[in-house]
Amino acid sequence: MTITQLEYFLAVANYGSFSVAAQNCFVTQPSLSMQISNLEDELGVILLDRGSKPIAPTEAGIVVLERAKEAVAAFYSTKEGLNDLKGGLSGKLRLGVIPTICPYLMPKFVPEFVKKYPKVELEIRDVMTSDIIDALNRDIIDIAIFAGREPLKIKEIKLFEEKLYFYVSPRNELYGRSSIAVEDVDVTKLHMLTEGNSVRNPVLRPMYLARKKAKLPYSFANCSFDTLMRMVDSTSGLTVIPGMVVDYIPEEHRKQLIPFKTRVHRRVMMAVGRTYVKSSLAEAVRETVIAVSKKSVAEFLI
Repeated sequence: MTITQLEYFLAVANYGSFSVAAQNCFVTQPSLSMQISNLEDELGVILLDRGSKPIAPTEAGIVVLERAKEAVAAFYSTKEGLNDLKGGLSGKLRLGVIPTICPYLMPKFVPEFVKKYPKVELEIRDVMTSDIIDALNRDIIDIAIFAGREPLKIKEIKLFEEKLYFYVSPRNELYGRSSIAVEDVDVTKLHMLTEGNSVRNPVLRPMYLARKKAKLPYSFANCSFDTLMRMVDSTSGLTVIPGMVVDYIPEEHRKQLIPFKTRVHRRVMMAVGRTYVKSSLAEAVRETVIAVSKKSVAEFLI
């Protein structure tokens, strides 16, 4: 029995597919299948129900599943400790970032992280907030970065809080104000992502509810803040954006940014998978995110 065999077994159990597991393990499907078959022969049990869709662990496989997670975690914990003794962090890190953070934070995070930790193999993917728990529990990602909302029933680590701003069309009646109160917003002109996909904050909830009640003929479920700002520029509308977006707004459009009359912010959080044991890498991510966030021209750290 080898760690590789256990990892392949965990991958198939997590993805429910030999082909997807092989793709994510960077091996051919026949090679992965052979290793799992060898593991089954050695243990004398069938671990996977190959006839089910998706492929699922058998009763014996469920027993082995938890032991396999413990064994793989213990192996990498030992390996990490030895690497720390040798000096320098290394290994693979799968980072899941929600789409409303990824395009604005990662261009700053990645160069800084790679420069400080060149031996770490960094893999970044977009993960919707609703999929974070599943992705962490199934070991699809090791660490998630997302916007705070109701507790996700996972251990959350606060990274920073960033200011929120209105981005207002010059044709909107609120343009030119020094600040804007939520109650002054005409929700029929408000462009926002649907609740739960945006910059979730209790202060914004009345606007979400009013906009929903207005039954407008369109809504934005999954798109970027860039799309929302272009909608504002082509209409007489307005939207809400977090501070990290400001760095990417052309100078000539920054006069369209207007602060809230009251303190409104978005909390950016980090969560680590329960089987992820590379605590030093997790801490490296936390420190790097905080460091690069302080360099924003928006001074969005509160």
